[in-house]
Amino acid sequence: MKPAGRRDQILRLLEETGEVTVNDLAARFGASRETVRRDLSDLDAGGRIRKFHGGARAMNLRDASLHESEFDTRMKERRTEKNAIARRAAELFPEGSVLFIDTGSTTIAFAHALARRRNITVITNSPQIARILSQPETRHHVYLVGGEVAAEGRETLGAMATAQIAQFKAEHAVLTVGTITTTAIMDYDLRETEMARAMISQAQSVTVLADHHKLGRPAVFQVAELATIARLVTDRQPDPDMAAALAAAGVEIVLADPDLP
Repeated sequence: MKPAGRRDQILRLLEETGEVTVNDLAARFGASRETVRRDLSDLDAGGRIRKFHGGARAMNLRDASLHESEFDTRMKERRTEKNAIARRAAELFPEGSVLFIDTGSTTIAFAHALARRRNITVITNSPQIARILSQPETRHHVYLVGGEVAAEGRETLGAMATAQIAQFKAEHAVLTVGTITTTAIMDYDLRETEMARAMISQAQSVTVLADHHKLGRPAVFQVAELATIARLVTDRQPDPDMAAALAAAGVEIVLADPDLP
C-alpha cells in the first residue's frame, strides 16, 4: 500500500475509534513499526492527529489550536490582510537595506511587494522568496541559505541552515511567527523557531508581520521575548491588553489598511 493510502486509512480509523496504537496499525497494514511511526509523525506534523508514545489519537479542538494548518492552506487564508501587511511592510525598508526574511505565507506576500522595490539585499531560507526576489529587473541581491529541505514548509531548516545564518549580519530580520502573546513571540515548530532565533541574533532590528488572528493565540515554542521586536506590522489595532503589553515592551505598531489596493 502506498503511504498516502495508508495514512488516509489511519485517519478513518481515528474517526471511528479515537485512538490507535503503532502495533495494531503495523499488524493491520503488514508494515513495520518504523513505517507506521513515520506515517504518524507526518500526520502529526500536518496538524491532523496527535501522536503519543506508542500510538496516536484523533485531534480535538484544543489540540487543533496548537497546530498550524498545512502550508498550502495557509497561503490561501486571509489573503487580503496578508497582502495589506506585505505592502505596508515593504514601505518600511529603503533602497540599500539588508534583510533576513524567514519562510511563511505572509513573508511570501511581503517578497512579492518587495520585488517592486530596487537594490535590497535579502538572506532567506525560502526558495520561493529567493526566486521572487532574484529576477534581474529587481536588482536585488539574494542569498539562499542551504540545509535540509522541509517539503511541506518549502524551506531549509536544521543545524546547517542556522550555521549559515551566523555568517551574515543584517540591519533587519523580517519574520512571520505562529502567534504573539503578551510576553513573547511564539511558533509551533521547533526548527522554525531555531531559524527565527538565528536571524534575530544576527540582526540589528526585528520586524514581525502578523495579522490580527495571530494575536493572543496559544503556541508551543518561544522565539523571543516581546521586547525583542522593534515593529509589529498588523491589520487591526490589538485589543487593550495586547496593546498595553506591546507598548510596555517598546514595540511600534504599524497598521496596514486591508481596504487599500
